[in-house]
Amino acid sequence: MTELPGRSWQDLADAAGKRSEVPEGLWMRCPECEAMVYRKTVEQNLHVCPECDYHHRIGADERTRQLCDTGSFEPMWEDLRPTDPLGFVDLHAYKNRLATEQAKTGHADALVCGTGFIKGRRVVLACMDNRFMMGSMGSVVGEKITRSIEKAIETDLPLIIVSCSGGARMQEGALSLAQMSKTAAALARLDAAGGLFISVLTDPTTGGVTASFAMLGDFIVAEPRALIGFAGPRVIANTVRQELPRGFQRSEHLLQKGFIDRVVHRKDLRSEIGRFIDYAGK
Repeated sequence: MTELPGRSWQDLADAAGKRSEVPEGLWMRCPECEAMVYRKTVEQNLHVCPECDYHHRIGADERTRQLCDTGSFEPMWEDLRPTDPLGFVDLHAYKNRLATEQAKTGHADALVCGTGFIKGRRVVLACMDNRFMMGSMGSVVGEKITRSIEKAIETDLPLIIVSCSGGARMQEGALSLAQMSKTAAALARLDAAGGLFISVLTDPTTGGVTASFAMLGDFIVAEPRALIGFAGPRVIANTVRQELPRGFQRSEHLLQKGFIDRVVHRKDLRSEIGRFIDYAGK
């Protein structure tokens, strides 16, 4: 076995050893274009792929940091915690699942809400957290959404809700489904009071969330290529027994059909929300 000119086999082995010491997680593969991209670059780009503009899902904490002026967000009702009224058990007991999700996210449930400033404009902001049981809506989420709406009525502030959810939380049964009418009724009171509600739809917004407050905004905007609908595309295809158009539940298609008002890139969300608030005189 011959050595490479100027390099011994020991040198090559040492170099390989150094390469293996590179920390894991520095690079990530984009699920859309499959490009290998530097993780820090994606984070600095608001968690959007620099190659194809794919919008990665982000948690509620990151969302509030991106939307609100630095240091202005003040969370509310963080002490509200879910219970297990049905003693529900599937693969795991619901109470154990809740404990796991709470430890993972640092939050009691799948919604973070409070007040803050967006481009200097004070708002009530509620952000669903996909990290907590895929942002599913149970009693606590419905209660905090309702309290946020009531806060907006009381203070005459614009209400911003960022949706990211798999829908109603089956572990709470009818109590979860009741949150659909509860939040919709609260929004009717906001409308009667002359309030402003801007609904931001992100990937995914589905199920009972889509069928209630998410589609009741005065302005409804969505991030690019977000999945938005009630049932999933495979469920619909199996039900209607027809081939459905490609991307028929994506935000761009819904914009064409008039279900939403605008598709907005994540980097432009702050400016667009500020523009809507000014346009509505709030």
